[in-house]
Amino acid sequence: MNINSAFILAGGKGSRLKEITKSIPKPMIEIVDKPLLIHLINFYKTYGVSNIFVLTGYKHDYIVKYFKKNFTEVKKDTFLIDNSCKVSLVFTGLNSLTAKRIKKGIKKLNEENFYLTYGDGLSDVDLLKLTKSFFDNKSIATVTAVRPPARFGSLELKNNNVVSFGEKKQTQSGWINGGFFVLNKDVSKYLSDKNEPFEGPPLEQLSKERKLSAYKHSGFWQCVDTLREKEILEESIRLGEFKVYE
Repeated sequence: MNINSAFILAGGKGSRLKEITKSIPKPMIEIVDKPLLIHLINFYKTYGVSNIFVLTGYKHDYIVKYFKKNFTEVKKDTFLIDNSCKVSLVFTGLNSLTAKRIKKGIKKLNEENFYLTYGDGLSDVDLLKLTKSFFDNKSIATVTAVRPPARFGSLELKNNNVVSFGEKKQTQSGWINGGFFVLNKDVSKYLSDKNEPFEGPPLEQLSKERKLSAYKHSGFWQCVDTLREKEILEESIRLGEFKVYE
């Protein structure tokens, strides 16, 4: 089954990147000559997603100005990209947390199911396989589970001898939220009027009710929460470990 709509969360202040985000919103940080947000739009566009809602907040006007300069505005705050993809910039509150932003976005949605991701990371997750996992599991929400990049090299010890030495690659235990979701509109029942993170009570309750499934992705994934992570992502692209979507 096809899903034609996606939400991109793009409203946070990115305080851990304040060297950059004091002047621009976090999703507009440039990665190899394009903002993160444009890389994410291109990712969804590659898979035929034709209706994208960018849920903005902090420095909403900056994002609008960028889109007005680079794309065709078909109506207020709605733009056409490559004549195939409509992008709507939806202001969801300056201080709203993620659950509140999603709840406001759902009011604009005309589909039963939709994609959701954060505006601060890139991945080569296979959207077709993620979508199939969502429908196969018949859940309200499917989250992409990833293994975080290892911060340090690994040592396997036997007595006082190093029997295996590993370079920094990827942790072999533990999965984390990779930020690429497929959701059914029924998720709105779990979004209260409180200003709270989607990763808090909504996902916790879905998990308790066994209505949250996971799709395991072992390929490339990198978030950009710090300047060092920005450098890691750009280096991965230069080395060919990750190819950006055009």
